[in-house]
Amino acid sequence: MNRVARVATAGAPLVPARDWRFWLLLAALLALLAALLAPRVALTRPARDILLVIDVTGSMNVRDYATGGAPQTRLAAAKQATRGLLAGLPCQSRLGLGIFTERRSFMLFEPAEVCGNFAAIDGAIDGLDWRMAWEGDSYVTSGVHSALAMAAGLKSDLVFMTDGQEAPPLAGGRLPAFDGKPGEVAGLLVGVGRTDPSPIPKFDQDGREVGFYGEQDVPQENRSGPPPEDAPSRAGWNPRNAPWGGEPATGTEHLSAMREEHLRALATQTGLGFAPLDGAPALIAAVEADTSARPVVTRIDTAAVPAALALFCLCVLFGLGAVSSRRPDRLPVQ
Repeated sequence: MNRVARVATAGAPLVPARDWRFWLLLAALLALLAALLAPRVALTRPARDILLVIDVTGSMNVRDYATGGAPQTRLAAAKQATRGLLAGLPCQSRLGLGIFTERRSFMLFEPAEVCGNFAAIDGAIDGLDWRMAWEGDSYVTSGVHSALAMAAGLKSDLVFMTDGQEAPPLAGGRLPAFDGKPGEVAGLLVGVGRTDPSPIPKFDQDGREVGFYGEQDVPQENRSGPPPEDAPSRAGWNPRNAPWGGEPATGTEHLSAMREEHLRALATQTGLGFAPLDGAPALIAAVEADTSARPVVTRIDTAAVPAALALFCLCVLFGLGAVSSRRPDRLPVQ
């Protein structure tokens, strides 16, 4: 066959049924039509209403977590996990934010719908800082009690994140009385920090870290109320002038660890659940287990699936077409 005949044969129209380009184009067209006609599917999902309260007291500056090989403070770990929780909540869930310091919890904003307000809520969580604390004390039990009262007024569940360190320590080690009804508000106490004691960073009035707290920098014992039963055996004890003994209290309150036993007792007193902080996935699972869900109907647009298929077919069509058009026409040897 001469060259002219070969060129004429190459230029002859191909039968569509044998042309792969025809089938790819047809598949893309049908997928595009399906995307235009795709219905919106109604799905029932569990939504939640949560008031999130995060401890911002000084012990939350302890660096006993790590991320990427670098030390991470408890507060930073709590914020990172709660931002993951926010991203994991389904639309029509509502999340409010508060902080705890001194002896009470303070609400920053009431629960808001998470999808429509995602950027604002995420930014507010990321902006939490230990400098927002207005006092150095840390009456955790009182803070949980006040947070439960706020959550009850909002008809929301409570997620309270803290290391559980009371400063000063509880008098006699006893929990203050709880005026509410245990279990009336569902929720979760999240223990932040490791169980091994670590030093607490110390900052000057300009916010610069200047070392760690020492034994004499923090109260080692709560000397309000009646003295403990062992007071008469202490050195320098006098029932009138030195009912707590004549020596300054010693202890390890200047070191901080997550007080799991105390938080579990507090959870039992209030009817809350308890879980240690171990990343966002574990936090999401614990929140789902210990908070209540309300069913909401969400409409899902299914057009994305056939539209993605149409795009894939077009990419294959033009990609393979571009490659095949660059191949040289190899003529057989006469």
